[in-house]
Amino acid sequence: MKDRKINNKFKHYITTTVLPYLLHFVVKFIFISSKKIFHKPSVLPKEPFIVALWHGDLLMQPLSYKYVNPKGIVKTIISDHRDGEAIAKIIQYLGIGNIKGSSSKGGVRALLNAIKEIKNGVDIAITPDGPRGPRYSIADGIVAIAQKSGAKIVVFNSNPSSYWQLNSWDKFIIPKPFGTIDFFISEPIDISGLSMDDAKALIKEKMMLHTLKDSDEK
Repeated sequence: MKDRKINNKFKHYITTTVLPYLLHFVVKFIFISSKKIFHKPSVLPKEPFIVALWHGDLLMQPLSYKYVNPKGIVKTIISDHRDGEAIAKIIQYLGIGNIKGSSSKGGVRALLNAIKEIKNGVDIAITPDGPRGPRYSIADGIVAIAQKSGAKIVVFNSNPSSYWQLNSWDKFIIPKPFGTIDFFISEPIDISGLSMDDAKALIKEKMMLHTLKDSDEK
């Protein structure tokens, strides 16, 4: 029993500390080695905003945000489970803070903390279809946070010229090194005054504009 506890602790250390540290170098290498083309507004909002991105398009977005908004501070909502802990470590190494909680667990706490961060001048990144889908769905949380805080939403999409696509629920995209990545950053979206359904429909419409079509490994 004691050996099993030691093994479990060791595995937890490897998956939540060692691997994320190594993987963040891989992410940086892919980003640096790629030709980057940014399609973005001339000016991002001066007030704190919400970054909306799909769960399967998460890998390059921390560095994309830092590239287009180098002085900005952003935190992302990370779910309260082991996978979430590993993801939080990776994005922490990439300079992104985190807020604990998700739509499926700790949702109220995450919502309140996100609103507090926005009021303190921090941008918030949200994957509306995370942490477990359905893919390309819009959870209520992003609407609630935007309307209660008054923050506008900016959509971040990336389209790599060549990539691997995992067989996961979100069809997670891993760009191949030395390719071209088109980054699409939308104009700010204001959903104040919209009903929940209308707001979710508008957010999805804007997020799908530059979403990669399903394909095999490219």
